[in-house]
Parts: sequence; C-alpha cells; structure tokens
Amino acid sequence: MTESFPTNAFVRVGRVTFDPSLYEAVVVADKATSEYLIPAIQQLPGLLHWFAGVSPEGSLTQVSVWDSEEHAKQMDDLKEMRVRARDDFRAVGVTFTAETATYTNYPITWTI
Repeated sequence: MTESFPTNAFVRVGRVTFDPSLYEAVVVADKATSEYLIPAIQQLPGLLHWFAGVSPEGSLTQVSVWDSEEHAKQMDDLKEMRVRARDDFRAVGVTFTAETATYTNYPITWTI
C-alpha cells in the first residue's frame, strides 16, 4: 500500500541504546511513558504517524512521520519527552549521551 505524503514531509528517528539485561524493565517503562506521551504528542500539529519499538538486543526506537521539518522539530522541546520520559527511563538504568541517544529528522525522498 502506497501512501501519499506532503512533498515536504519528514521522518524523525529517535534511537536509544541500553544494556540488553534491562530489556524487560525498558519495555515496562516504554508502555508506561506512552500513557502521557501519546496525549502530549497528539496535541502537536503535523503528526502523520508514530511507531515505537523496543529490541531485546538493547535499543529503543521511535519513528514518526511529520508534514514538515518544522513540525518534526517540535519533538526537540516536548517536555513530556525530554524531561519526564527520560527520567522514567533513567530510573530503570537507561543513560542518555551522544553515544547512546540519537534523534534525526530526514526529508522523505520516496515511499512504498
């Protein structure tokens, strides 16, 4: 199924790595943070899709599709994500450094 996106749409990819022994605790924290992240993110203009996943190999990713780069960049300052969720993940042992956490916005060049 091919979906049509605005010509200036962006994909935002956030990835955090962690010690795989923390997997179960990270899954629990991920589900718990969704309770307050979903309503906060849904309030932001321009969101088209959101996906989150946790790998037993030690990484968590969030992939979102936005109608513009400006709207994708809103995530850089979302308090619920940058403060509250990070604190919840830190509480189970996840660290956030330049080596363990990356956030990148990509212009969409093609889709299937």
